[in-house]
Amino acid sequence: MLYGHAHPLLVEAVSAQVRRGTHYGASQAREVEWAALVAELIPSAEKVRFVASGTEATMLAARLARTATGRPKLLKLREHFHGWNDSWGIELVSRSGGDVVGLPPATTDAVQVFDQHDAAGIGEALAGGEVAALICEPGGAHWGALPMHPEMLTRLRELTAAAGTLLIFDEVVTGFRASERGYQGLTGVTPDLTALAKIVAGGLPGGAVAGRADLLDQIAVPPSQGPAGEGGPTRVRHPGTFNANPLTAAAGVAALTGLRDGAPVRAANAAGERLCRGWNEAIRRAEVPGAAYCQGSMVHVVLGRDLPPPEDGVNWNFAAAGRPPTTPRTPAAIEWPFRRSLLLHGVDLIGMGALTSAVHGDADIDAAIDAFAAALSDLRRESIL
Repeated sequence: MLYGHAHPLLVEAVSAQVRRGTHYGASQAREVEWAALVAELIPSAEKVRFVASGTEATMLAARLARTATGRPKLLKLREHFHGWNDSWGIELVSRSGGDVVGLPPATTDAVQVFDQHDAAGIGEALAGGEVAALICEPGGAHWGALPMHPEMLTRLRELTAAAGTLLIFDEVVTGFRASERGYQGLTGVTPDLTALAKIVAGGLPGGAVAGRADLLDQIAVPPSQGPAGEGGPTRVRHPGTFNANPLTAAAGVAALTGLRDGAPVRAANAAGERLCRGWNEAIRRAEVPGAAYCQGSMVHVVLGRDLPPPEDGVNWNFAAAGRPPTTPRTPAAIEWPFRRSLLLHGVDLIGMGALTSAVHGDADIDAAIDAFAAALSDLRRESIL
């Protein structure tokens, strides 16, 4: 929610569209305007296809990759989240343990999982020539996880290009949040396909796949076959009643138009950095193990682990902490009491992370810092932390 709740920009756009119609059962002009904004802002977006959710975006990206390459396998990075679909959801394990249920072996066997800094293992897997696509959250896994080193993102681009494997960025969270041009706009690393949702849809249900024209063209029906044409054996079928529906398109156009100059992103980033510095100061004063770090408006915290604090109070200290292969998560015995205590003090976290918006003011951030400090005090008093 880059614009917070019930922002006038979005309320007015959606309200006006409701009066005109909620669904036409056909394409409409607003989706073309929406796609043009995505193509203007996202570096990889030569063409755009709209879907109804982030999960559907990553699912369609996998289908496009397999069709384009003729390869059966997929590769993902450990703890990077890409929705609950069969293609990428093989790591959806509860904190209490247990395997993902409902997936046949043929599906799970087709997906390989590697630690995010295991360049050697990833390179070896790609060299076999069977991997259609590698997907990742370009900034690293979210919700309390540690970031991926920027050099690794460049290395993934090199490895996939050399192997003829498509690189997919899941920018469902980072798209239009890490910057108005997404995480790829910050790094200059351009994927073949990008999955988008959340901000791209103005906070309404919706998403998109953006990327190379030749890959997206696999969905199109050749003009010679007419509107009822089947498109031949290699056409990727992608029907969807609510794809690019008028309400979501209206919200998406309003949201992307409003952030083109980057002002909402800068405001959200400033709030996130203020929050992160405050949380690190609270951890220092409480003399408990842990650290917070942020990537702009995306704030993460790990408690109960000996981690070096960011030297600047914000950025993960790679020099001191290195590149851990797996995430030293907050132990469940600490996380759940901590989050319950935070709720009692008026703050609700998404796991062990937070996303700030452009409308969070200093008073909001200070209240969240005070609540964080109070929760740490509660856990210390109960000998939990």
